[in-house]
Amino acid sequence: MLANRREVADPGIDNALKKLTPEKIEAVVRKVFNPKVSARLKVYLDTCVHCGLCSNACHTYNSRDKDPRYSPVGKVKQTIWEIIKKDYKVDAGFIKLAARIAFVECNACRRCSMYCPFGIDIAFFMMTIRRICHLLGVVPQYLQDTVNSHSTTMNQMWVQQDDWIDALQWQEDDANMEVAGARIPLEVEGADFMYSVIAPEPKILAQLLANMSIIATKAGLNWTMPATDGWDNSNMAMYSGDFETMARVEKLHWETALRLKVKKVVMGECGHAFRGAVYDGPKWLSWRKTPIPMVHAIEFYYDLLKSGKIKVAKKFAEPVTVQDPCNVVRGRGLGKKLRYIMNALCADFRDVEPRMEHNYCCAAGGGVINCGAPWKRDRVEGNKVKAEQIKQTGADVIVTPCHNCHSGIEDIIGFYKLKVHVKFISEIMVEVMEK
Repeated sequence: MLANRREVADPGIDNALKKLTPEKIEAVVRKVFNPKVSARLKVYLDTCVHCGLCSNACHTYNSRDKDPRYSPVGKVKQTIWEIIKKDYKVDAGFIKLAARIAFVECNACRRCSMYCPFGIDIAFFMMTIRRICHLLGVVPQYLQDTVNSHSTTMNQMWVQQDDWIDALQWQEDDANMEVAGARIPLEVEGADFMYSVIAPEPKILAQLLANMSIIATKAGLNWTMPATDGWDNSNMAMYSGDFETMARVEKLHWETALRLKVKKVVMGECGHAFRGAVYDGPKWLSWRKTPIPMVHAIEFYYDLLKSGKIKVAKKFAEPVTVQDPCNVVRGRGLGKKLRYIMNALCADFRDVEPRMEHNYCCAAGGGVINCGAPWKRDRVEGNKVKAEQIKQTGADVIVTPCHNCHSGIEDIIGFYKLKVHVKFISEIMVEVMEK
């Protein structure tokens, strides 16, 4: 079943498969294929006319010599269709292939659905497979470790509370070296907004916290961050199929914002965290909408520049292009606002083609980068089209307003030996703004 696919050792998958029985697999599949899920699957499967228009939309398909197995409909055929055709009676070998397809070969980016004449949500199929795999205990080890960390410590990188506070104090000090009086205010009740981040910031990219302090100070904003759990909104459980942990993480995040009585939440430069907080999390919690409005960093920076609260002293000179994060451009429609920001900050902005909601996925989102080192080669080989797209711009810098995009694009740059550097919006903004 894995013909022509490189064998990858992953204990999270391989060890779990040894414990499976046909009876257990069937029981889990029947549990997941409940009436609500089955109805949606049936509508999609009965609607699909096998036209193949979704194929050319997929970066994995295009990057792998248009092998039909990597097309969106091919992924569905090898997984969901096979389960139904065999009346839910599939074996451990099938689950191994299905896990690889759903966790590694699909980013749930939903670009394919834009080109489907019926708008079939193929990501829903793949997330259904991930849910089955989670309940069977068959999840890539790195991804499961991340989920375990979030379940135990309420952040994905096991950052302890004293480390969290220490990181904020340290970055406040650094911000003061740039702008006198810069602060990272903690536990301010009734602030205009709570700033929400993901665990890689205090752990490995702490300078981004200082950047927000500089920007908010110069813009004269009334803001806050929590001193307690609930600050990390990076919900990888959303992509592992562990929707129970996903809901618990989102519930604490929103309870923290409610406790602080803030007017809104600003989500930092992360696409999947925004999706978890605004769309998937509330749905699993049976909420109609979030209890407090949330805006993504793109919307936040756009408003600051548009209103003149942040002024540009001298535009960034190097040639720059941009990556459109799937969950906030295709999913939220922020492509035009992102380009307003790029043109406001950069003297030589070179757009990609295709662009905005038609842009290719970074091949890291959807939890795929969190499947870890064993799958890195498959991931970057599956996005050759992104490397070609970046190279064609001739840019020296690519801005990626999403942590997964940032890391995924860095991997692509390294693998394909592109002479490009990756930056967040805030890094360029702090460099060019009036201070």
